[in-house]
Amino acid sequence: MLDQTVARDVLDAALSTGGDFAEIFMEDKRANSLVLQSNRLEKVNSGRTHGAGIRVYVGLNAIYTYTNDTSREGLLNCAKQAALAVKTQKTGIVTASPFAVANIKNIHHIKITPSEAQTRSKADVLRAANAAARLTSDEISQVICSYSDSEQDVVICNSEGLYVTDRRTYSRMACQAVAASGTENQAASAGPGAMMGFELFLDRVDPAKVGKEVGEAAVKMLHAPVCPSGVMPVVIDNGFGGVIFHEACGHSLEATSVAFNISEFAGKLGQQIAAPCVTAIDDGTIPNEWGSENVDDEGMPTTKLVLIENGILKNYMIDHLNGKRMGMAPTGSGRRQDYTFAPTSRMRNTYIAPGNDSNEEMISTMGDGLYAAKLGGGSVNPATGEFNFAVNEGYLVKDGKITTPVRGASLIGKGADIIMQIDRVGKDMQMAQGVCGSQSGSVFTNVGQPMIRVKSMTVGGRA
Repeated sequence: MLDQTVARDVLDAALSTGGDFAEIFMEDKRANSLVLQSNRLEKVNSGRTHGAGIRVYVGLNAIYTYTNDTSREGLLNCAKQAALAVKTQKTGIVTASPFAVANIKNIHHIKITPSEAQTRSKADVLRAANAAARLTSDEISQVICSYSDSEQDVVICNSEGLYVTDRRTYSRMACQAVAASGTENQAASAGPGAMMGFELFLDRVDPAKVGKEVGEAAVKMLHAPVCPSGVMPVVIDNGFGGVIFHEACGHSLEATSVAFNISEFAGKLGQQIAAPCVTAIDDGTIPNEWGSENVDDEGMPTTKLVLIENGILKNYMIDHLNGKRMGMAPTGSGRRQDYTFAPTSRMRNTYIAPGNDSNEEMISTMGDGLYAAKLGGGSVNPATGEFNFAVNEGYLVKDGKITTPVRGASLIGKGADIIMQIDRVGKDMQMAQGVCGSQSGSVFTNVGQPMIRVKSMTVGGRA
């Protein structure tokens, strides 16, 4: 996709005015999407993203340019634009080192590439989820199902001699059901996906099961009373419960904030920042997982990175440029949405590791509190870790027993405080798929955890 001779010429052009380091990221991505709404297929779209971004360092500053003209002339013009922005007093000019082509092992086996699967088969996935959701109750008033897939080829090379290629294949479906009573609506949704081809829907995800679970959750929340507010113990279930760690703590462990000392965890390596029962990991090496890669978007091999071990802060997630700012090595965490974004440190598959506690015991010994089965969206301040998350499916716990479902609940707190308040960590860790937005655009990430218990937490409610 990118001739090595052309790549060397482009890197030299980017360095021609005195830059210290230059990098090329080229991609060619084919994507498809379908939407089924009101019992019919409303949209069938396909698209292609093709282009290259060129980055130049001058000290600890970076210049980024990009183009969708990937001819030799187009790339050279893009590199020259980056070079024009370089302001340096250096007299010597750096040139690109000879390439050492990296032999990267592909750990993500794809059985059926999305381009091999028929559109009819993709539509059948949505029809199965739609039918199952509607069959749960006459109160289901609307169901929207979507399907998406992509195949992305990338070439990443830089002036230090790196030259690497990678292919990334993703598939996902989503289902949202709305239950209506005539006076009120309640929605539930799910969006399973993986770094897999169409075999995702044959081997791992049952679309009908997804639709049924979403429909049942929407109806259950429609008839639930509103949640009371107060400070209480909270048990957060596995899978998407991990979004609290991702948002309230994970972003504060990215070099994007740590390198500029705007993270609550900056300068705390080796210190206890969580309860001793908490170990947290960011792992890009799990085969076929939604947040995995073979290499990151800077060409670094992906890693399994222990962030917190038994409550002690062990590592940050570090990209190439912020690693220079911090005087630390990159961790394979440089990611970007596409070629129009410069990379920065981002999460991959981020989760609280399994512990040794019984799910039944953590509920039976909690007294009165809230069981948060599924979390929704929210907001967080990375500098302080303060967050507010909606509980999409919650239940009151009375005398250690799960009782009535409740709606309208939210979890409020500060990341550094909450992870110190965790006193139970279950054994069964599950993951859920999402899309994370930050400085380098939106990237695919997994969140995960076993069931955990927070001893004391502020619950917002309408009762």
